[in-house]
Amino acid sequence: MTSDKNFPATGPLSDPGEGSLLIRNVRPYGEGEARNVLVQDGVIASLDAAEDTSADREIDGKGRVLLPGLVDMHVHLREPGNEEAETIESGSRAAARGGFTAVFTMANNTPVTDEPTLAEAIWNKGQKVGLCDVHAVGAITRGLEGEHITEFSMMKQSDAAVRMFSDDGKCVQNAALMRRAAEYARGVDVLLAQHAQEGTLTAKSVAHEGPVASELGLEGWPRAAEESIVARDILIARDYGARIHFCHISTAGSVELLRWAKSQGIKVTAEVTPHHLLLTDERLRTYDAVNRVNPPLREQSDVDALREALLDGTIQAVATDHAPHADEFKACEFEHANPGMLGLETSLAIIADTFVKSGKADWRFVAKVMSEQPAEITQLPGHGRPIAEGEPANLTLVDEDCTWTAKAEDVESPANNLPFEGMEFHTRVAATILRGKVTFNEQ
Repeated sequence: MTSDKNFPATGPLSDPGEGSLLIRNVRPYGEGEARNVLVQDGVIASLDAAEDTSADREIDGKGRVLLPGLVDMHVHLREPGNEEAETIESGSRAAARGGFTAVFTMANNTPVTDEPTLAEAIWNKGQKVGLCDVHAVGAITRGLEGEHITEFSMMKQSDAAVRMFSDDGKCVQNAALMRRAAEYARGVDVLLAQHAQEGTLTAKSVAHEGPVASELGLEGWPRAAEESIVARDILIARDYGARIHFCHISTAGSVELLRWAKSQGIKVTAEVTPHHLLLTDERLRTYDAVNRVNPPLREQSDVDALREALLDGTIQAVATDHAPHADEFKACEFEHANPGMLGLETSLAIIADTFVKSGKADWRFVAKVMSEQPAEITQLPGHGRPIAEGEPANLTLVDEDCTWTAKAEDVESPANNLPFEGMEFHTRVAATILRGKVTFNEQ
């Protein structure tokens, strides 16, 4: 199924990394008085340019917040194989509009990204589009079948420079295979990202195992299905020295396991999605399949634990798990719907409203969990860098005083599975800059 959605313009574009750009009246990290930031040939040349400074291009920052360009460790851009839901081009537009200068697209395409040439095709297409850096995530196992490990080293050494591997959408169930993958990953210094889901505990499961699922007659998905894999892989990371990252953590129990791992100095990291920080399984009472996601929306106690874990550093990153689906895969009975939600264009607003507007954190925190630490975990050069002279001009301009309503008809993706439809937010991306190139501008 194809979409006839009309895509809104992303704003004027500039030549990448050439000439000069002056961003007037901005506050780096939302701190201090407004200043003028001068970018020359894709690099920050001055953080305090004079008022009479001239440049090839200008943006009026209007006193807004300037952040490092956002980095999303976990998206699904569906190309190749499911272009009716998303393409690298439409996903790049959504990413730029959401403030992202780099994204990592998961391997569960058709064909699966399990060979260097497939990873290179994704990287090259993203560079051709030129709106954000699109990094291919390699599969841990061939075809995501959980039987044979892929060639980590060959994919890392390819032009795509694959630095993260995941069977996301599926869990690496076989513990012995996960151990071998950990040993291989350690040897070539790549990151393993685990989709934590013990399959025998989630057969036919579609909703969080709790009172709501029981009342609605939906098959329950226990917390233990996630936590048992988190516990297992923490121990594998401890004993075999691999860098293991946990995708879309969703339970309070997983938080406690991660907190223990951190206290022991074990090399594990974790991400949380905006929807698991905002929504609960109470939304399932409408049976609207837009709310079906993997892992499922949990209870308020889990949401509270996840928020605290992000604040105290137990969870290091926010990742959207942006997962577009064509209409026919969501316009059906809840239990038959494909799991997944759109998230690239609403992510910053949710984090800002949840943490900054509430007074629980500042913009330095947002920069840390949405840019700096994702780049650090993935060992991604050039992104998540400080806003400082001499650094690459990968930047996000944020309007922190903008009330708007989320609507599926307004998003860049062809898909419409936006769970935040009709919700009001108070922060929005005003412009995104990739190495001095303006990839999105609301003006």
